[in-house]
Amino acid sequence: MSLLVSPLKLRELGILGMNNRNIGFIGRYNQRKNYCLADNKLKTKSAAIARGIAVPELIGTVDYQFQVSTLNKLLEERDAFVIKPSQGSGGKGILVIVGRRGDKFIKSSGALIDDREVRRHSSNILAGLHSLGGRNDSAMIEALIDFDPILKDYSYEGVPDIRVIVFRGVPVMAMMRCATRSSDGKANLHQGAVGVGIDIATGKSVCAVQNNRIVSQHPDTHINFDTLTIPHWQQLLELASGCAGMAGLDYLGVDIVLDRLRGPMLLELNARPGLAIQVANQAGLKHRLLKAGEIADGFFSAEGSPSAEGPPFAEGSPSAEGSPSADGSDNASQKIALARQYFTAQTT
Repeated sequence: MSLLVSPLKLRELGILGMNNRNIGFIGRYNQRKNYCLADNKLKTKSAAIARGIAVPELIGTVDYQFQVSTLNKLLEERDAFVIKPSQGSGGKGILVIVGRRGDKFIKSSGALIDDREVRRHSSNILAGLHSLGGRNDSAMIEALIDFDPILKDYSYEGVPDIRVIVFRGVPVMAMMRCATRSSDGKANLHQGAVGVGIDIATGKSVCAVQNNRIVSQHPDTHINFDTLTIPHWQQLLELASGCAGMAGLDYLGVDIVLDRLRGPMLLELNARPGLAIQVANQAGLKHRLLKAGEIADGFFSAEGSPSAEGPPFAEGSPSAEGSPSADGSDNASQKIALARQYFTAQTT
């Protein structure tokens, strides 16, 4: 995808713009009352645990300023952990500790900090420094992911995660976000991480971008992205698709990490996922979202042609007006099969 593309070409490619995303999909399909679960990582984790969905271990939370002084006690048995705001966004306020050296903590970037800086970081989280709207917040302390070693060389220090855009329970587009030295071990594209587009059909890489420029290798590890194939791909898509029903959101981003022993684990949900995933995939979202709506309505058969007998799973499926997905399981396998058939890198 060239950086100089005409508006006509963008429409042909089905590029989804910010206004269209906000009004045509988020505003239309996501009921505001359901944002709270996706916007609060603690609520997301609780809901996922209740449904038996794998999530990173929660070590504890800090809800009040007077509790900050107890952090040393809470962390004394932990060499590696992550502290994050429960209502943060865009990777802001996430502190990743990968080990200890003497009385110092080692950040994912290799920098050393002492316990006073850890407490100050937690205190800032409580004050809302990193939260949506600057509201008072809680600090979550999670165990560090023991991520799948197959993906080790695709990220610098930090954990690579896979974002899947899900529309009405149908996985539409995916990318892996790879931390770099310049992103300080974090996986957010706007902070300098690499986004690798992933073929929905196969789980293989399509293209990779950093700072909106196409790259072929990781800038720090120098591994080629064209060799990347995401393991547990079907299981990962099932997890992403099932989160739509859990969140009550028809348009959402699902962030997943691959644990070495437990496989795909839900990291967090995003009710307003960004659009850079289109650049990473060199494809537009709009055509896929329209097709996903047809799949959700059951207008296509498993053989790939319009169903002559009508919607095969219309009963119980979301309405055309965009009511929250309630199934998450009944028709998920059929939706995923059709998504893998239609949303291939070769045809979209």
